[in-house]
Formats: sequence, C-alpha cells, structure tokens
Amino acid sequence: MTDLWELENEIYDRGFELICGVDEAGRGPLAGPVYAAAVILPRGIVIEGLNDSKKLSDKKREALFDEITEKAVSYGIACASVEEIEQINILNAAMLAMNRAIEQLSPSPELALIDGNRNSAIKINSRCVIKGDAKCADIAAASILAKVSRDRYMLQMAEKYPEYCFEKHKGYGTKLHYEKLRQYGASEIHRPSFLRKMH
Repeated sequence: MTDLWELENEIYDRGFELICGVDEAGRGPLAGPVYAAAVILPRGIVIEGLNDSKKLSDKKREALFDEITEKAVSYGIACASVEEIEQINILNAAMLAMNRAIEQLSPSPELALIDGNRNSAIKINSRCVIKGDAKCADIAAASILAKVSRDRYMLQMAEKYPEYCFEKHKGYGTKLHYEKLRQYGASEIHRPSFLRKMH
C-alpha cells in the first residue's frame, strides 16, 4: 500500500505549514451541479479506508465523511450550478467550485494539491497531482467530501423529480437515465450542453 502521506510529508519538510487537498465530483453527469471540497488534515493522521475512496461503499463513504469533517483542521465544500456549467463550461465550473471550497478554509493554506492535471484557474499557490485521490491523504479526504455532498444533493433531487430515478444513477448517463430522459424530456437540473450528445 502506498503511503498516503509521502508527498505531503515531503512538502511539509520543505517548510510549508499548511497544505490542503482539493478534488471535485460530478464533472461527468448529465444533471446536477459539480461539487468540490478542500481539506486540511492534521499532518500524518490515519483515517481507515481513506486510501481507496473510489472502491468504498456509500455507507463507508458516509462514515468517513463524518470522521473527516470531525478531524480536519479545516474543510470547505462548494458547488457550481447547472447555470454556471452552461455559461462557462464544465471544466471552468469545476475550477470555480474548487476555488469556492478553498476560500472557506480557515486558516488559509499555503499550498493546494489539486487532483488531476489542471490547476491554471486556482487562485492560490497550487500544484497538480495526477490520481491524487490514491496518492495523497488530503486529496483522498476531499474526494470523499465532494462525492458524498453531491450524492446527498442528488438524493434530494430524486424526491423532487422522482421520474428520473436519480437515487439510482446520481445523474450519470446510464441506460436507465437515458430511457427516462427520452420518456420525460429534461428537467431544470439537467445540463443542456451535455444532452446535445444524446442519441
């Protein structure tokens, strides 16, 4: 198992005091906002299950959400709306959500570790970490907060728009979701630009 603190420890050892991890959830779905989270964990903290956030069950992710929010030095969770996604495109909207999440952190971090390969729009000092949610404790924690927050939102939307079965697919383009879209057309929380590719 890779040591989730290796990269962060190297950075801390270079004299940084506070670093945060940032990740987003919901870049791919056809419906709903894109969420992002930023987390500053106490250096070296071990949270069971953090190293494989992609493979976790919903229940385990929910439990980790509570543990992370309880133990973090600071965390921020934010989103960019469907309207914003349509206006500025999904990539820029994801960056907007990330900046909003980082802005909620107090104290402010000196460096943000961003999951993925783009950080050009991030307003504070940052660096990219490809597959960061499997390599960095702070990013892994952020990925769980973003995913759980978005899933919770989509479950609320499932009650508001029961005909789309959002509780099953969370807005992603599954066979069931496409069937419902063909049957009922788009709702207010669907992303028009994502539906153009619909067959």
